Amino acid sequence: ATVDHQRTAQIREVLAQTLSPDAATRRAAEQHLTEAQKVDGHPLVVLHIVASDSAADAAVRQAAAVHFKNICKKGWDEHSEHGTEGITISPADRTLIKNHLVDLMCTVPPQIQAQCSEAISLIAKVDFPKNWDNLLPDLIQRFNSPDPNVVSGVLVTANSILRRFRYVQRSDDLYRDILYVLERLQAPLLTLFIQTGKAIEATPNDPAQLKPRLASLRSVCRIFYSLNWQDLPEYFEDHMDEWMKEFARYLQYQNPALTDPDEEDEPSPIDVLQAAIVENLNLYANKDEEPFLPFLPEFTGLVWNLLMSLTDKPKHDTLATTSIRFLSSLVGKLMHKNLFNNPDTLRNIIAKIVIPNIMIRETDEEKFEDDPHDYILGDMEGSDTESRRKVSQELLRAMCRQFEVETTTICTEHMTSMLESFKRDPAGQWKQKDAAIHLMLGTAIRAESTQQGVSQVNDEVNIMQFFQENILTELQESNMSLRPMVKATAIKFVSTFRNQFSKDQVKALMPLLIAHLSAESVVVHTYAAAAIEKILASKEDGPNGKKHNRFCGADIQPFLESLFTGLFSIVDKQDLNENEYVMKCVMRTLNTSKDDIMPVTQTVLDKLTSALGRVAKNPRNPHYNHYLFESIAVLVRAVCSKDPSHTAAFENLLFPPFQTVLQMDVAEFTPYVFQILAQLLEYRPADAGLGDAYTGLFAPLLTPTLWERRGNVPALTRLIQAYLGKGAAEIVANNHLVGILGVFQKLVASRGTEVSGFELLGSIIQCVPPEAIQPCLKDLFQILLMKLQQSKTPRYVRLISDFFALFVGKFGSQAYFDQLNGIQPGLGLMLLTQVWVPRLSTDLPVRMDAKTQVVGLTKILCDTPALLADGNTQQVWAGAFVGAMTIITNPDSHIGAACAPGDDVDDAEIGYDATYSRLYFATRPVVDPFPEVQDPAIALAQSVGQLSTSQPGKIQPLVQAGLQNDPKLSSKLVELQTQANVQI
Repeated sequence: ATVDHQRTAQIREVLAQTLSPDAATRRAAEQHLTEAQKVDGHPLVVLHIVASDSAADAAVRQAAAVHFKNICKKGWDEHSEHGTEGITISPADRTLIKNHLVDLMCTVPPQIQAQCSEAISLIAKVDFPKNWDNLLPDLIQRFNSPDPNVVSGVLVTANSILRRFRYVQRSDDLYRDILYVLERLQAPLLTLFIQTGKAIEATPNDPAQLKPRLASLRSVCRIFYSLNWQDLPEYFEDHMDEWMKEFARYLQYQNPALTDPDEEDEPSPIDVLQAAIVENLNLYANKDEEPFLPFLPEFTGLVWNLLMSLTDKPKHDTLATTSIRFLSSLVGKLMHKNLFNNPDTLRNIIAKIVIPNIMIRETDEEKFEDDPHDYILGDMEGSDTESRRKVSQELLRAMCRQFEVETTTICTEHMTSMLESFKRDPAGQWKQKDAAIHLMLGTAIRAESTQQGVSQVNDEVNIMQFFQENILTELQESNMSLRPMVKATAIKFVSTFRNQFSKDQVKALMPLLIAHLSAESVVVHTYAAAAIEKILASKEDGPNGKKHNRFCGADIQPFLESLFTGLFSIVDKQDLNENEYVMKCVMRTLNTSKDDIMPVTQTVLDKLTSALGRVAKNPRNPHYNHYLFESIAVLVRAVCSKDPSHTAAFENLLFPPFQTVLQMDVAEFTPYVFQILAQLLEYRPADAGLGDAYTGLFAPLLTPTLWERRGNVPALTRLIQAYLGKGAAEIVANNHLVGILGVFQKLVASRGTEVSGFELLGSIIQCVPPEAIQPCLKDLFQILLMKLQQSKTPRYVRLISDFFALFVGKFGSQAYFDQLNGIQPGLGLMLLTQVWVPRLSTDLPVRMDAKTQVVGLTKILCDTPALLADGNTQQVWAGAFVGAMTIITNPDSHIGAACAPGDDVDDAEIGYDATYSRLYFATRPVVDPFPEVQDPAIALAQSVGQLSTSQPGKIQPLVQAGLQNDPKLSSKLVELQTQANVQI
């Protein structure tokens, strides 16, 4: 393609400015790029800069590569639900990019290569294989490159493209894509694996050659994993011998040229390769692949030997955890019982693998002190991170599945001797006690869930006796700096077995846990807060099989003051104060205490707002921030739902910090502030109007730049809805309706925000006085229909047909036909037959949308005489009637319900979400647009009954014709006629 040198020079200059130390220059340059990426041809200009090979430009080329990758991320998928942020890439440019990107990736330096590789993956996610047929052949062709770095780069790219075959549900499309890849890749992949091995043998002492080649082998292993994840392909089954021979070779491979005995943290290229091989063995072992079974004894021995040779340094952590997981997957299965069915084997596993890997290491002690956050991630009950200790406990659990009595006996012997060592020398042998508790945690649990804790325990152990003798004493020790690591483990024990303690036992433990909030150690006070939070969130079986909270406000009332004192003493610290577990505990405590919160509201709110003031200057921990705002929302809800007159006091306290956040434009916080402002506005007493502060805030909310930020949109929409609900007449009187409609038009235009657009439109229809909305209706309908023409996706059809139902319910059937037929004669009927009614057979509405649909359809059916005029329109009538009846008989409809039965409010995992963090406790209450219709199904039967009486002989045949193929609908109609006392 011809290159516009002037434009290239300009963009190069702008990219250089994005690296400026001056924040204002950087911001201006980033803004310039955001605008430039909307101009046709921009991606090619950027690629040209990436490809320029001047060494002086290295940083700018890197910036260009990152920018290009981001363009692909946001703009390549034209049909993305989130829209493309205005980026357009012409078909010709797309083809050019795809034809040259692999070449470019193979010629640029490593850092830029990584960005190009990621860009290829992003494009492939959308276009491969259907619209990028030459990608795989291009990559495979590079397998023959003499440069091992090129081969390694190509394999990294192939791996990231094929990763999509893992962890997904099987489907015809997926299998078609896997088959396409297998046909082209399976043979070259095996050849490459074997040839790379020969090249490694030929250059045993040259790290520059060896490192990229071992990296290539590792990438091949990850591609092997992706291609085998769904099913064992025939080719891999036929060549199992060759693959397994190579795998076995590398599990025994050693090379001093590639290992550094002084290195503690970074795994060597050999470690990384071996971990990938064991991951593949794990895949086959978990799938019980028949052709793999003959190789199992050999690999069990090899993995065992590997584990025996590993050090306890962090560099071997991944290899150790992967290998231990492999043993777990075998030992836990009945079919492999004979591999382990020997007391000596079991003793060896526990003594040589489990115990060494649950012992506290020096690096753990350092991490506990110096990097508590990282320590917590790897160690806390219920976290996802794999640590040696966790997988060793999993291994014990797996052993207990097949050898419960034997495993428990061996572990009990070890625990007894460890605890005796500790008693003889507490100061020197505290690690023995910690290991004993972890052995107990490994053997005692039969079943548990992250959310609800342990549900089933091993009958062979006495948890309560162990607790009395070894845990309680540790928690009663008042010197918090004595054995802090054992204290943390003791608290973890209580948290893990929270369901096994009686309610009274937990209440007795509460003061001990609260005391640990004052511990200096971050891990100890964090574990204490997390344990209290989990205890307060725990459930028990209630009447009618529903679970309910185990603890209520009265249970924790006696501890409230000391609990808040302890929690806020951490929040108020000078450093390490942004602790998400502590703030989650604040939120949970507030929500549990509900009505008892009144006496401490002022104090708690002061603490929360001053914490907000501190973090607003530099938001670092999104989870902490989320729970902070949830805590404010819980307070508002607990107090103002009982007595709306308190909203004024909250407004006085919250408006100043919120205004600071809005003035500083803290992007992470504005969505939260908008949601709590909406919540407060909804709680304002009915006669209070909007008030000066809210009125003054309204006009700035319509500023277009605020709506540019995707994370703001749902929250701002919610706030505008609250304004309409509380003061639509004031808003119309201040001439703001046009501004709101402008926002609506902008939201509906983009796929990423259309849902918010319809939410806003719903509030406009429900709240704005009809005479004010009347003049705008024609424009509104035209905007909606234009979008329907351009983008008739299932979601848009759902949104527009729900709007039609709401509109008809509010303004009547005639208004619907008048508006649409005014745009084009016959359009109302056409949309009813081609868009609205067909949707009801494929995508049934639920809850409040279901109610709205039935109400709207009832008016269409019973207030539109023209529909009964001739055979064609009568067919439409019958279709709409069947649609309404289908909604009514659908067991999942829950018509008019605010949420599905069984949706337990506090059970939802409340937490931060990177795209938009909805505040759970500030969620907009579901508004019923038709409170006057108590039972829409009976209302439908009554209206159709009256219509039938006024049009004798006309309605019954239509009803019969519509329902004749569906006995379920017919019997429901009979039932409804009885309930409504009508005859159709």
